[in-house]
Amino acid sequence: MRQEDFAYGPAVADSIASVVGIYSARPTMVANLREDAVVAGYGTVEYDLLAELDETAPPFRCDVLLVDCPVHDGATIAAIMQLDQRAAESGLPLIVTTSMAMLETVFGCLDRSGAEIMVEPTRGERVIALGRALLKIPRMRLRELDEQDRLTLHRLTEQVAQIAAQIDRLSSDEPRAFRLESPGDEFRGDGDEGERRLIRPPRPPLPDPRLVRKIIRQRQLRAEFLGGDLFADPAWDILLDLTAARAEHTRVSVTSLCIASGVPPTTALRWIAQMSEAGLLVRVEDETDRRRAFIELSDKAVDAMARYFHELGKDGKSAI
Repeated sequence: MRQEDFAYGPAVADSIASVVGIYSARPTMVANLREDAVVAGYGTVEYDLLAELDETAPPFRCDVLLVDCPVHDGATIAAIMQLDQRAAESGLPLIVTTSMAMLETVFGCLDRSGAEIMVEPTRGERVIALGRALLKIPRMRLRELDEQDRLTLHRLTEQVAQIAAQIDRLSSDEPRAFRLESPGDEFRGDGDEGERRLIRPPRPPLPDPRLVRKIIRQRQLRAEFLGGDLFADPAWDILLDLTAARAEHTRVSVTSLCIASGVPPTTALRWIAQMSEAGLLVRVEDETDRRRAFIELSDKAVDAMARYFHELGKDGKSAI
């Protein structure tokens, strides 16, 4: 019998080159997740999520964990937090699919393992996520993907390239005093005067949040009348929304930020993760609720956005 024709149990999982561990309380979803693993060319082993509450739970017998968490109840949330800790300790890639209603809670619970969160994903999105996770393991190699999956993977690659370019633009305008070159005449001087000229100019204040909100609204109108696909730029929309929130001294939840990005939640979460890895965004835990977290601009991003708007001038017309 071929590997893709059946799911493997714990007793034989260790003998398989690559296995996906599946957690789901919904039989139909278990079948779907199993099929997704088969599409990628791997065997599966099924787990009971609530068993994670048992501190004596045996070690994982898989290479990747794929979890379905669409509902909210105390036991499930506690199990997700325990699973997050175990995945972090073992280094196993963790993929969690959930609903929009559960996003805040799930995001708040997954803060250690670097889990990829997907909101009501399509089958193609799950296959691609599974492929990315498996490729993190040196010995893993994906089997041939169909045309739709290859197209999705190509779009993901383009997204990574776009965000890298935006990061470069945000950090490219360093003051000359910080460049590795001999200082020119404008930096020469003696005593305190010379030292003052070598000090980086102070960061200008953030723009008036009303201006930023106006720009956001104009961007939304552009997408409304001309089509969102033409102007999709989730990284910039995320930065604008968080800049306005910073100036307003308000916190932004992950759900709100997903909406502000203008793209599907799963795509927005991928952008948030990439921008966090790039040092532009930071996760801030809610001190009153362990299961909730907020997203803020990093100091690096605040500095870049403040200098960007300062260069545009007070009217900010060029930012539209």
